[in-house]
Order: sequence, then C-alpha cells, then structure tokens
Amino acid sequence: MTGFGAARTRYRGMLGFLLAVLLLFHIAPAHAEAQAPETGAAGAVLMEANSGMVLMSNEAHKVLPMASTTKIMTALVALERCSLDELVAVPDEAYGAEGSSMYLQKGEKLSMRDLLYGLMLVSGNDAAVTIAVYVGGSVEGFAELMNQKAKALGALNTNFVTPNGLPDDEHYTTAYDLAVITAAAMKLETFREIVSATYHRTSTGAVARTMKNKNKILWEYEGGCGVKTGYTKAAGKCLVFAAERDGMMLVGTVLDCPDMFNSAKAMLDYGFDNYELAAVVKKGDVVARVAVGNGMKNALALVAKDDIIIPIQKGANATFATRVECPATIAAPVEQDAAFGRAYVLSGTKTLASTELVASESVDARSYFEWLKKLARRWSG
Repeated sequence: MTGFGAARTRYRGMLGFLLAVLLLFHIAPAHAEAQAPETGAAGAVLMEANSGMVLMSNEAHKVLPMASTTKIMTALVALERCSLDELVAVPDEAYGAEGSSMYLQKGEKLSMRDLLYGLMLVSGNDAAVTIAVYVGGSVEGFAELMNQKAKALGALNTNFVTPNGLPDDEHYTTAYDLAVITAAAMKLETFREIVSATYHRTSTGAVARTMKNKNKILWEYEGGCGVKTGYTKAAGKCLVFAAERDGMMLVGTVLDCPDMFNSAKAMLDYGFDNYELAAVVKKGDVVARVAVGNGMKNALALVAKDDIIIPIQKGANATFATRVECPATIAAPVEQDAAFGRAYVLSGTKTLASTELVASESVDARSYFEWLKKLARRWSG
C-alpha cells in the first residue's frame, strides 16, 4: 500500500483490513503563536463546531454548575423527539416555576415551537418543565434522556437532574462538554433559527407573548449566532456562544465568568484572527492503493470522496495524523466510485473529520479465457 505521507501498516484479522497511520503536512512559514485571551472564567473553551477541534481552553474539563445553559440540552432532546407543531398542555408542576419564566398558566396549550422559543429566548423555567414532562413523562424521566444524549455525544463529565438548571449538587457539566453539546445542537437548523432570533411572538396559548433575546452576541459581534445565557448564585454568570465567518463556525463556553460577553468576544476574535479552514485531504486525492483479486488490473487506487476540512493556525506549520481503514485486497469486478473504507484526520485520539474512500476507476473481472492465458504464460516461463 502507498498513500500520501509516510505510513505504518498492519493487517487486522481474517477480514484483511488494513490500518495505516499517515502524517500530513501543511507547509507554511512558521510564526510566533498568538496569546489566547484571559477570560476570568472558572472554565472556558473555544472549539470549531464541525470538527470539535479545541482552539483555546482554560480549565475546560473542570466540573462546574451550568445554570440555564442546561436548556441547550433540553431543546436538543425535544427537537429530536417532537414535531414543532405538537400542542403541549402546561402541567401543574410547571406553573409558578422559580426564576425566569414565560408565565404559563395551568392547562394552557402551546405549540412545541412556542415553548422552545420561550425556553431559549427568555429562559423560561416553566417552559423547561412543561417540555420535560411532555417528552419524558416526568422531570426525572426527561433527565434520563438528557444524560443518555450527553453520553452519546461524548460529554462524559456531565450529569443532568433538571431541565432548567436550577441549583442541584448532582447537576453539573464542564466547559468542554457544554461546547460539545452545543456543537451538536447547532447542526439542527431549527435550533440555529431559534437561538439566533432576536424576538419571537407566540401564535398559540391563552395569551399572545412577545419574547426578546437577551444574548448580546447576536447584535454586538459580527457573525454572532447567539446560543444561551445563564445565571444562578451557585453557577455565576454563564454563557455559551457561537459565531460564523467565512464558513467556519466557532462555539465557546465560559462558566462562572464575571465579564462573560466581553470574554466571549475576545475568545471569538482569537479564533477568527488565528485560525482558518483548510482541506488537508482533497476530493480525488489518492489515499491508498490496494490489490485487486481476479481482476484485469492487479492494483487499484482509492481516492477521497470529499474534502477533509479542519481548522489550522494561520501561517503556521501543521502536522496531522491520519488513520486509513480499507481492505488489503478487493475482488473484481469493481465499479468506479464504489466505497471501500474511510480516511480519518486525528487530533491525538480524537477524530476531527473523515471521508469515504472510493474506487478511482472500474476494474473488470478476469474472464475464464483470460485466466487460461495467464496460466499458460506462467507455464511457458
């Protein structure tokens, strides 16, 4: 096998799978690394949303309370399980919920859409409980769904007890985990629409409500996408934020941060000023060559189906490890563009991005007549 870069290979069992670790080089002049901003937060992280690559961090894995930033997961679970037009009755336990509120009335029916806007724009604790009881059967049942989703996303230092983030010693997260959860939520178009709305007027419920977003990232930062604020005395000021420029979306978290908006803007500036997206593997690049069994050709190039795009530091030398998985041998016939494995770009052990490997051309199977000719050539010497 050959590929781009130096490779180490090994075969994996009877499946004949080939695993290669390659080095990719982005060649550019080196320069002094920019200093990441001080945030004053108990925990902070900035990552590129698509790859999950961390661009800066401070105590990113420290377990902390999260206040109303909890509602990001509440919205994510609801969006994955409900239609926006479903009508939801306000349960008794949601009425008069402590803290920020939509001021819902007992038995009032609102669409899931209006509840989600109330959840994310005015941080309605009553909306959170209403959603939880409707989706999970109870607050406790919904918390189980939240925790299942957190684990599925790799947010392993997070535990949810409530859908709204009111104080509980067993309700916690980390700046990193919360950014991972948010990056997943931002992949949902409806979630992005909700958190980036400056206001929303309800169309269901006993009374009309006009709700305004309090997230200043939306109007004070170029490319700002909003997301969620939070505050309790125990958690301090918390902010999860996002912004997108030139196709690169950054997601960040600051927990227990006295100057959360200015810290967020400084972090975003650092990210956009110092990083850019680059295709470290391009569509059509030859990534591997494999043997072809019983084919008119003995070998076949496997190429990248799509670009692999990740953030790289502007003007710096960058080295990336890439894992390639493909069969050692492919049996003919082979159709062009048929998939035969994947290439993964790694940061440590974390996969940043990947693409399928496909056949660069078709290879016909060797006919019985061709097989006899080949056999005759061997006998003749």
